[in-house]
Amino acid sequence: MIARLRGLLDSAGGDHAVIDCNGVGYLVFCSRRTLGLLGGPREAVALHVETHVREDHIHLYGFVDTAERDWFRILTTVQGVGAKVALAILSVLSPDQVATAIAAGDKAMLARAEGVGPKLAGRIASELKDKVGGIALGPAATAFHTGGAATAPAEAGAAADAVSALVNLGYGRAEAFAAVARAGGKLGPEATVSAIIPAALRELAS
Repeated sequence: MIARLRGLLDSAGGDHAVIDCNGVGYLVFCSRRTLGLLGGPREAVALHVETHVREDHIHLYGFVDTAERDWFRILTTVQGVGAKVALAILSVLSPDQVATAIAAGDKAMLARAEGVGPKLAGRIASELKDKVGGIALGPAATAFHTGGAATAPAEAGAAADAVSALVNLGYGRAEAFAAVARAGGKLGPEATVSAIIPAALRELAS
């Protein structure tokens, strides 16, 4: 089982890289995000690797950080999400953005990825919403995901109403969700809708 590769970048394609490790070239499938961070040919690289062994092949999937690798593992637990679709999602959304989209139930954001239609996006959001607590979600998503009085940035109803108000103003759900979470985190758990909305608008403008 290969868990990590360190070597030189031999070449890269649209969905993969070849890593030269002491003269042995390993073909590793990667998200566009990871490929964009690898640098140029013959530069030193290090990747976290997920090894998939099947009857007819052995595939390596590489990630620049453990957050992306962990999300790859979690996404592939959803029916209909294979390795290719998981990489497609991680190609258009960072790990924090995936967490925010799931916590916000933003199916449109998840559906930006190639191969993810509305039905699959809804399944991802619903199946993973209660499973993301063990992943580093980032402060905005974590606050909403926990929903507890001690950790939520604002009372749940006030926060939800503020998100709805921003969506009605034309902002994307995940974008509104993150802004409200940041604003609520600064205002405290007793913040009202009338206080959260202008604070969230300032976050969106910053």
